[in-house]
Amino acid sequence: MNRFIAIIAPLALMFGPGARAQDISGPWKGELDFGSAKLAIVFHFNGSECVMDSPDQGAKGIPAELLFISADSVSVSQKQLGATFSGRLRDGAIKGRFSQRGLTLPLTLTPGEVVRSRPQTPAGPFPYKTEEVSFRNGPNTLAGTLTYPEGWNGRKRIPVAIMVSGSGLQNRDEEIMGHKPFLVIADYLARRGIATLRYDDRGAGDSTGDASNATTFDFMEDAAAGIGFLRSLGQFSKVGVIGHSEGGEIAFMLGARKKVDFIVSMAGPGVQGDSILLLQNENALRKAGLTMRITKEYVRDQIKTQNNPWLDYFIDYDPVQDIRQVRCPALILNGDKDTQVDAEVNVKSIAGNLPKNRSGRRIASKRTRISVYPGLNHLFQECETGQADEYGSIEETISPLALSDIAEWIGNL
Repeated sequence: MNRFIAIIAPLALMFGPGARAQDISGPWKGELDFGSAKLAIVFHFNGSECVMDSPDQGAKGIPAELLFISADSVSVSQKQLGATFSGRLRDGAIKGRFSQRGLTLPLTLTPGEVVRSRPQTPAGPFPYKTEEVSFRNGPNTLAGTLTYPEGWNGRKRIPVAIMVSGSGLQNRDEEIMGHKPFLVIADYLARRGIATLRYDDRGAGDSTGDASNATTFDFMEDAAAGIGFLRSLGQFSKVGVIGHSEGGEIAFMLGARKKVDFIVSMAGPGVQGDSILLLQNENALRKAGLTMRITKEYVRDQIKTQNNPWLDYFIDYDPVQDIRQVRCPALILNGDKDTQVDAEVNVKSIAGNLPKNRSGRRIASKRTRISVYPGLNHLFQECETGQADEYGSIEETISPLALSDIAEWIGNL
């Protein structure tokens, strides 16, 4: 979700007469136009060094090689992506061409960074208390922010939820493309009497540890350590989990192991990982206008060649085994335009496998609620297509209706 996706064969530098001595330093932004989609890109020039950002893909600080730089010309290469850019400064803009793996596009850069409007991102001063904390899981130290509710004086025990992010290493705000959904949720809940703990994934932000061989089970154990930390404080009435995407899957794992008093699964998978990836690939083929068909076996074979422990675990893990053991109250939320975790397939599996009462007609926990929101994507944004390439262009971070439902549901437990 927050990895840099290959955008697009080297080309000659563009020199010519009449160049004026101007300064090429600092950030320069531009937009690659693919016709059906546009992708922002930023170069940061600092002396003999250069890094790239892809704001729409949530990627920052990608090291690049500065092949040449002068007062009016620049050439950059990023070998891992097979990408190059060469351009010349004229009238305040660097005009050139960006090439990657056989595709070449014009690219004009202007000074500055890409600034996206994110009106829901909270800005201080805040009417509630936050505390920087840390907890340990074996050799890993997880660093996070504990947010207390507005007006809380420490005398009354209050509900708290630990927040678990989706796949890929993410910081405590689950930051992606300028959006900070976990920060938005924490702020909203704090103003409504609910505490939260959000933390940097192991190996990300201020947390330590090597995540290169970690699986979903390992990340679940990190979250369980955070739950143990919250219980040790003795300040909270109920300790639950809010998990998004992979974090929603982890919520089911924690619920099945009776680690939490309630779970909130936001776009959490309800079917085995190989089925998730098959649906994602089918969606990508449709989007590209291709009619070829692939099978689950093909997806598995492709994954197995990558020698990636996280992916190997993901395609083999079936959440149904844990969903069937969840007896605590559960709030299951999905958007009907989610193209990463298909709501129709996954919600059907979750609803069908949650434990039933003795009659077999109702879910065992009377407080469990399932909601599929019309028009929301994987990030719970109001959207047009639900495709991931929309995330960055949408100003809304998370639907106010989803926020309200989460706060109201937890508050009524």
